[in-house]
Amino acid sequence: MKVRNVLHTKKDFDKVYKSGQSKATKYLVVLYRKNGLGTNRISFLASKKVGNSVQRNRARRVMKEAYRLTAPDLDLKTGFDLVIVARKSIGDAKTGDVMKVLAPALRKTGVVR
Repeated sequence: MKVRNVLHTKKDFDKVYKSGQSKATKYLVVLYRKNGLGTNRISFLASKKVGNSVQRNRARRVMKEAYRLTAPDLDLKTGFDLVIVARKSIGDAKTGDVMKVLAPALRKTGVVR
């Protein structure tokens, strides 16, 4: 997998959670905030509500793959922090199912041109 800009620090996450906006779908929640940088930073999260470590890791893999396949088709603006959080319902979802809800969610956020 290519190295890309990823949110790492608690400070960055707190900014997105406190002053960002969100859009929810059946399988995930997209939190977003302008970061004032020339690039997008993204992170994929799955809490313990999703399940055990195997289920959480699968949820993150499915979200990453859905984003990887969806992002090139969308003309994403730069300068945003994105946090994509898995919901409990993602447990049985396939990558194609997540792709179907991810693209409209990103369009609703205003991150897409």
